[in-house]
Amino acid sequence: MTVIRQDDFIDSVADALQFISYYHPLDFVKAVHEAYELEQNPAAKDAMAQILINSRMCATGHRPICQDTGIVTVFLKIGMKVQWDATMSVADMVNEGVRRAYLHPDNVLRASILADPAGARKNTKDNTPAVIHMEVVEGDTVDVQVAAKGGGSENKSKMVMLNPSDSIVDWVVKTVPTMGAGWCPPGMLGIGIGGTAEKAAVMAKESLMDPIDIHELRKRGPANRAEELRLEIMDAVNKLGIGAQGLGGLTTVLDVKIKDYPTHAASLPVAMIPNCAATRHAHFVLDGSGPALQTPPDLDQWPEISWEAGDSVRRVNLDTVTPEEAAQWQPGDTLLLNGKMLTGRDAAHKKMKELIESGEGLPAEVDLKGRFIYYVGPVDPVRDEVVGPAGPTTSTRMDKFTDFVLQHTGLLGMIGKAERGPAGIEAIKKHKAVYLMAVGGAAYLVSKAITSARVVAFPELGMEAIYEFEVKDMPVSVAVDANGTSVHEIGPKIWQQKIEEEAIALI
Repeated sequence: MTVIRQDDFIDSVADALQFISYYHPLDFVKAVHEAYELEQNPAAKDAMAQILINSRMCATGHRPICQDTGIVTVFLKIGMKVQWDATMSVADMVNEGVRRAYLHPDNVLRASILADPAGARKNTKDNTPAVIHMEVVEGDTVDVQVAAKGGGSENKSKMVMLNPSDSIVDWVVKTVPTMGAGWCPPGMLGIGIGGTAEKAAVMAKESLMDPIDIHELRKRGPANRAEELRLEIMDAVNKLGIGAQGLGGLTTVLDVKIKDYPTHAASLPVAMIPNCAATRHAHFVLDGSGPALQTPPDLDQWPEISWEAGDSVRRVNLDTVTPEEAAQWQPGDTLLLNGKMLTGRDAAHKKMKELIESGEGLPAEVDLKGRFIYYVGPVDPVRDEVVGPAGPTTSTRMDKFTDFVLQHTGLLGMIGKAERGPAGIEAIKKHKAVYLMAVGGAAYLVSKAITSARVVAFPELGMEAIYEFEVKDMPVSVAVDANGTSVHEIGPKIWQQKIEEEAIALI
């Protein structure tokens, strides 16, 4: 009989969550580096360079890889011979571990979890509760897998009930382009096949806990239909040319994971969940000997990559930029932003719209005329930081507000992550605004370009408050120009055609 102490369990969960906030799994770092080395599209290669540089910075500085430090998912396999020395329930112990990890004073993590999701959506302040899956199994240990899943990738999860004779590969190839780039490729696809609808979804999520090993599979050859599907889907998706950050390129997915389960004769449930460029998961086993703490990796395992502004990069002064100047920017251009910008995401946009419609108007500090707004919810600063990791959030969520805000405020431009949808693009074209893209998955790197930060409105919204940032040489690319041309529409098409015409060997 193994006795698992309450404090050992809580300490192990908290340690794992802190660990994965700043350490990528080494298999992921290696896979991104291999994709970086092979990439032929300069824009996609640049994006992966920023992801790798950010990863090394976070591993060194012990700060979050992404400002979205995720919703915690835990898979527990509890041995039948385990005895607990605890006064709390297993779920309460998990959540206490989450609470301690996210409130750690040396590395504060962003609290993103909202209670009453269909109503008040009030932040729980400590990122609890976690989503917990428990299974009682043979044995005398507790096997724990923890992950912190960002909303940008989680929101792109897909589920379908296929007919038994339908092609899973065809469904995936048709569906991935509809996911856009908000899931921050390159990443992994987790796929669950069989069981029932909810079983397929849980399997898809659990499959993402496995290490990247698609190259080993390709070398030894598939042993069953699920492994054949992994290779078929990997090749088919990469041939779409979506590329890193949706900019077009050779690598969209680094691996495809599949778990399956027997299903009803009339059914073929399939769930697909992507993992983003902030892939975060850890595994540990408690055997009664004390807490199971993570072992720091060797920093020499990270590639040495530098990012430098090329000759074609232009510096932009946000304090003096004019619509005429912005109208000259072309899709794919790289800019280095300097000066002051405001921030705002979902809750702030909703509140701004309500204030304008009510006739009250915006606070004096939120004068958007001729300015840029950055879609971000930063991590709180620690030590001497101006602001914590502050990467972009998915911009399509703001599309519903874009025309209204541009029309009523005179806003000149927006900065965010991934593509804009049809409504957003149409509004940008109509008002001759511009949309710039920062790299998702490079939050700590971006934060180093921010020289000052202060809350100017709606402090009650927490990380969704409106800040004023002053930045120096913040790297972005033009994603939608003043004419409504989107790099996310033209880039993948160009690279899909290149791949088809040149039969480029995909990784």
